[in-house]
Amino acid sequence: MERVVKRSCLVDHGWDMRRRKLSDAEREFVRPLLPHDESGRKRRDDRMILNGIVWKFRTGSASRDVPGRYRPWATLHTRFRRWAADGTFDRMLRALQATADVAGAIDWMASVDSTIVRAHQQAAGARKVGSAARDSDARGAA
Repeated sequence: MERVVKRSCLVDHGWDMRRRKLSDAEREFVRPLLPHDESGRKRRDDRMILNGIVWKFRTGSASRDVPGRYRPWATLHTRFRRWAADGTFDRMLRALQATADVAGAIDWMASVDSTIVRAHQQAAGARKVGSAARDSDARGAA
Protein backbone atom coordinates (compact mmCIF):
# COMPACT_ATOMS: atom_id res chain seq x y z
CA MET A 1 0.00 0.00 0.00
CA GLU A 2 1.45 3.32 -1.02
CA ARG A 3 1.10 6.35 1.21
CA VAL A 4 0.25 9.58 -0.48
CA VAL A 5 1.35 12.75 1.25
CA LYS A 6 -0.46 15.90 0.25
CA ARG A 7 1.60 19.04 0.23
CA SER A 8 -0.36 22.09 1.05
CA CYS A 9 0.84 25.60 1.55
CA LEU A 10 -0.41 26.49 5.02
CA VAL A 11 0.11 30.07 6.08
CA ASP A 12 0.45 30.80 9.78
CA HIS A 13 1.19 34.41 10.75
CA GLY A 14 2.95 35.06 7.47
CA TRP A 15 5.12 31.93 7.47
CA ASP A 16 5.00 29.79 4.37
CA MET A 17 5.06 26.57 6.38
CA ARG A 18 5.86 24.24 3.50
CA ARG A 19 8.91 26.20 2.42
CA ARG A 20 9.69 27.73 5.82
CA LYS A 21 10.76 31.07 4.33
CA LEU A 22 10.56 34.55 5.76
CA SER A 23 8.15 36.84 3.98
CA ASP A 24 9.30 40.23 2.70
CA ALA A 25 7.49 41.99 5.56
CA GLU A 26 9.16 39.74 8.15
CA ARG A 27 12.53 40.32 6.51
CA GLU A 28 12.06 44.09 6.71
CA PHE A 29 11.02 43.76 10.36
CA VAL A 30 14.18 41.89 11.42
CA ARG A 31 16.67 43.69 9.14
CA PRO A 32 17.43 46.57 11.56
CA LEU A 33 17.72 44.11 14.46
CA LEU A 34 20.49 42.04 12.88
CA PRO A 35 24.12 42.88 13.69
CA HIS A 36 26.15 44.62 10.98
CA ASP A 37 29.50 43.32 9.80
CA GLU A 38 32.11 46.01 10.31
CA SER A 39 35.06 44.12 8.87
CA GLY A 40 34.21 45.17 5.32
CA ARG A 41 33.85 41.58 4.13
CA LYS A 42 30.77 40.72 2.13
CA ARG A 43 28.40 38.70 4.31
CA ARG A 44 26.27 35.84 3.19
CA ASP A 45 22.61 36.73 2.84
CA ASP A 46 21.14 37.08 6.33
CA ARG A 47 17.68 36.22 5.00
CA MET A 48 18.91 32.87 3.72
CA ILE A 49 20.70 32.19 7.01
CA LEU A 50 17.55 33.03 9.00
CA ASN A 51 15.49 30.78 6.73
CA GLY A 52 17.98 27.98 7.42
CA ILE A 53 17.80 28.52 11.17
CA VAL A 54 14.00 28.48 11.02
CA TRP A 55 14.10 25.31 8.89
CA LYS A 56 16.42 23.63 11.37
CA PHE A 57 14.21 24.33 14.38
CA ARG A 58 10.90 23.69 12.64
CA THR A 59 12.08 20.26 11.51
CA GLY A 60 14.15 19.44 14.60
CA SER A 61 17.11 18.38 12.51
CA ALA A 62 20.80 18.71 13.25
CA SER A 63 22.78 21.59 11.74
CA ARG A 64 24.59 19.22 9.39
CA ASP A 65 21.27 18.07 7.93
CA VAL A 66 20.13 21.53 6.78
CA PRO A 67 19.63 21.56 2.98
CA GLY A 68 22.35 23.16 0.88
CA ARG A 69 19.99 25.89 -0.38
CA TYR A 70 20.47 27.52 3.03
CA ARG A 71 24.24 27.77 2.54
CA PRO A 72 26.92 25.64 4.21
CA TRP A 73 25.73 24.18 7.49
CA ALA A 74 28.82 25.47 9.32
CA THR A 75 28.00 29.07 8.36
CA LEU A 76 24.44 28.63 9.54
CA HIS A 77 25.55 27.06 12.84
CA THR A 78 28.20 29.72 13.50
CA ARG A 79 25.80 32.57 12.75
CA PHE A 80 23.17 31.02 15.03
CA ARG A 81 25.68 30.72 17.89
CA ARG A 82 26.87 34.31 17.44
CA TRP A 83 23.36 35.74 17.26
CA ALA A 84 22.30 33.75 20.33
CA ALA A 85 25.36 34.89 22.29
CA ASP A 86 25.12 38.59 21.38
CA GLY A 87 21.38 38.86 22.12
CA THR A 88 20.12 39.22 18.55
CA PHE A 89 17.28 36.74 19.09
CA ASP A 90 16.36 38.44 22.38
CA ARG A 91 16.15 41.80 20.54
CA MET A 92 13.95 40.21 17.87
CA LEU A 93 11.62 38.76 20.50
CA ARG A 94 11.36 42.04 22.45
CA ALA A 95 10.67 44.04 19.27
CA LEU A 96 8.02 41.55 18.15
CA GLN A 97 6.38 41.58 21.58
CA ALA A 98 6.40 45.40 21.66
CA THR A 99 4.82 45.60 18.20
CA ALA A 100 2.16 43.03 19.10
CA ASP A 101 1.49 44.74 22.44
CA VAL A 102 0.91 48.10 20.75
CA ALA A 103 -1.50 46.40 18.34
CA GLY A 104 -3.32 44.81 21.30
CA ALA A 105 -2.49 41.28 20.11
CA ILE A 106 -0.94 40.15 23.41
CA ASP A 107 -2.81 39.39 26.62
CA TRP A 108 -0.20 39.59 29.37
CA MET A 109 -2.39 37.99 32.04
CA ALA A 110 -1.16 34.57 33.11
CA SER A 111 -3.16 32.06 35.06
CA VAL A 112 -1.83 28.94 36.73
CA ASP A 113 -4.29 26.20 37.58
CA SER A 114 -3.18 24.51 40.79
CA THR A 115 -4.44 21.12 39.61
CA ILE A 116 -1.50 20.89 37.23
CA VAL A 117 1.19 22.17 39.59
CA ARG A 118 3.24 19.27 40.87
CA ALA A 119 5.71 19.09 43.72
CA HIS A 120 9.07 17.48 43.22
CA GLN A 121 9.07 13.78 44.12
CA GLN A 122 11.32 14.40 47.13
CA ALA A 123 8.96 17.03 48.52
CA ALA A 124 6.40 14.43 49.61
CA GLY A 125 8.56 12.37 51.96
CA ALA A 126 10.54 15.01 53.81
CA ARG A 127 10.42 14.97 57.59
CA LYS A 128 8.95 18.01 59.25
CA VAL A 129 11.04 20.10 61.62
CA GLY A 130 10.65 18.71 65.10
CA SER A 131 9.14 15.41 63.99
CA ALA A 132 12.29 13.48 64.95
CA ALA A 133 12.00 14.75 68.55
CA ARG A 134 8.33 13.78 68.80
CA ASP A 135 9.04 10.27 67.44
CA SER A 136 11.79 9.67 70.02
CA ASP A 137 9.58 10.95 72.88
CA ALA A 138 6.79 8.61 71.86
CA ARG A 139 9.13 5.60 71.82
CA GLY A 140 10.55 6.44 75.23
CA ALA A 141 7.09 6.72 76.82
CA ALA A 142 6.02 3.31 75.59
